[in-house]
Amino acid sequence: MLRLPQLGVEYPEDLQAAIELLARPGARIVAGGTDILPNLKHRLEAPELLVSLTRVGGLDRIEESFDWVTIGAKVTLAELAEDPTILGRFPSLAKAAGLVASPLIRNMGTLGGNLNLDTRCRYVNQTEFWREALGGGCLKSEGDVCWVVPKGRNCVAAMSSDCVPVLLSLDAEVALVGPVGERWVPISDYFRADGLRHTTREEGELMTEIRIPLPRVPQRSTYTKWSVRKSIDFPLISIAMRFDLEHEGANAPIVRVAVVVGALGAKPRVVRRLEAVIGMTLEDPDTANLIADTTHKQCKPLENIPYDASYRRRLIRVLSRRAVASLVEDA
Repeated sequence: MLRLPQLGVEYPEDLQAAIELLARPGARIVAGGTDILPNLKHRLEAPELLVSLTRVGGLDRIEESFDWVTIGAKVTLAELAEDPTILGRFPSLAKAAGLVASPLIRNMGTLGGNLNLDTRCRYVNQTEFWREALGGGCLKSEGDVCWVVPKGRNCVAAMSSDCVPVLLSLDAEVALVGPVGERWVPISDYFRADGLRHTTREEGELMTEIRIPLPRVPQRSTYTKWSVRKSIDFPLISIAMRFDLEHEGANAPIVRVAVVVGALGAKPRVVRRLEAVIGMTLEDPDTANLIADTTHKQCKPLENIPYDASYRRRLIRVLSRRAVASLVEDA
């Protein structure tokens, strides 16, 4: 049995008290606990204090204004998957939240936690005994070697969040609150390509809200992922797509497209050079082929998570075509 290490737990009553507690050396935030607690059991972290957000109010609301839909960081994934506003405005986000792990985990896990999910690698997300047997650990744990990229200087542990690729495709922003106040950060600037420290969140800051701009034109969005099982497992490949259309109805020309691929490295891959799709329609078979080929060309999985990297790369083309097809079928 894997046991939690000895540590302290504090339950602040408001946001300011939580920020003050986070200033203590070795303090970490816990909300749903579905990510950090297993990591503690594997001795991947050793914080002296957990600061629970259980009693902090005002972080579990979903509100729509004239320009934005704002989601509190404590909104659970189960609530997000079933909320009428999210289902109507951003169905890809509702779908992604509904595909995370199992119902029990979605009932506990929060959107803020899913965005700040620690990066994962087949060589580090093991028991402490297993890592010791590896001989020297790795860049992310007790060592200075990358077993995925020999002589690599940066950790390539993968960001396995389901919601992050979707929020990137939707141009979301996140609110961070810390000792010096609040700041809003575009989610495209929030992540870094370093598995050891893959976000730009500063020490002592915590995420309070996520906001998504309301679409000004007809929009179609979707999310698909491949994992070994339909529950529990993290995605081995995930793809979020968003299309802005010139008008409603069949054969509407595409005016903007965003494709984001997850579970490759510490930072999701935003697919570039999709300008050729502009002016085409979702119903045009060439649209799916062009997106699939471009995405496949730019995304090269590593051996950082289970299953053969070359097979995962072939799946990128298949899943991309299926994602576009699903939007056509839904329409």
